[in-house]
Amino acid sequence: MAGVPHYARGVTASTIALDLTSDVAELTAALIDINSVSGNEGALADAVESALRGLPHLHVLRDGDAILARTELGRDERVILAGHLDTVPLPTVPQSRGTVPSSWDDGVLYGRGATDMKGGVAVQLALAAQLTAPRRDVTYVFYDHEEVEASLSGLGRLVRNHRELLAGDFAILLEPTDGTVEGGCNGTSRFEATTVGKAAHSARAWMGQNAIHAAAEILVRLRNHEPATVTVDGLDYRESLNAVKINGGTAGNVIPDKAVVEINYRFAPDKTPDDAEAYVRGLLEGFEVVRTDAAAGARPGLQHPAAAEFVAAVGAEPKPKYGWTDVARFSELGIPAVNFGPGDALLAHTDNEHVTAEAIRACLEALSRWLR
Repeated sequence: MAGVPHYARGVTASTIALDLTSDVAELTAALIDINSVSGNEGALADAVESALRGLPHLHVLRDGDAILARTELGRDERVILAGHLDTVPLPTVPQSRGTVPSSWDDGVLYGRGATDMKGGVAVQLALAAQLTAPRRDVTYVFYDHEEVEASLSGLGRLVRNHRELLAGDFAILLEPTDGTVEGGCNGTSRFEATTVGKAAHSARAWMGQNAIHAAAEILVRLRNHEPATVTVDGLDYRESLNAVKINGGTAGNVIPDKAVVEINYRFAPDKTPDDAEAYVRGLLEGFEVVRTDAAAGARPGLQHPAAAEFVAAVGAEPKPKYGWTDVARFSELGIPAVNFGPGDALLAHTDNEHVTAEAIRACLEALSRWLR
């Protein structure tokens, strides 16, 4: 990658040193100790960049607070290992253990990002240091702004600015999956269904039309809706369609003339966002429906030889990913992708966020065994 520009401020004399040869669980603790709430990833990005630039077998590029490092061994296949550097905000509840700095309790590591996803990032960094000559070429991707709106995504920025460096045959996103392969992901769409009435004084309600009452039919249809389970490439994706917010009314003595029901549809990856919209419009026929947001899902792609070999190496039955993750971005690039990382996703973003040292080490061992 000679001649590739080096973006952002880069490393400084005050950059925190990361020891990539240390125990991977202790490396996770060191990553947690560097506060990297979305928008504040700079110090951690500096530390990651500095550590990777110390590895002569890697070619390293930085764009903003995203870092991309690649082996260039001329192997027949290239695998992408990706993870985000940012976390959600720190908990506000006093005495929370899922915060910064990290803490240990009998082999369990507590701290913000322990599961989502500094354990996975530590595994990436450990592999980058250990695997000087893997049997597949590897691209390691570390990116900013995953936990906020998609327009700010560091991975999206890398796709726009350096698409050619993100070419690969198979991608693994090290999101927490409890050490089980989770293939693809559901898509997600948001809608607003609106009812319109006629305002009137509530003492003379018969002079108006109550838009909130009219919204009852929308809620009934959603309540009675039976979510589908759709099999895609051998995995069963359970859908969900729910009202998530309702707004309406102007004052305590006025019949409301407008009500808006906000709806979230999590749809299987056999559908496009347009398919999902058509489905919701059909269910809510007769009401004004506007799509406000949408992100396509990702098929699991487990038939790809590299994916099948990885599933066999992990040794556990793969599962579907019900939530949306950045595997969808790789799917859009034509790269089959799965989620695989240490920690229980149900603990992500909680005031008690934690991961076991054993889970982090097991994840490292599984990936190392597959890549060597």
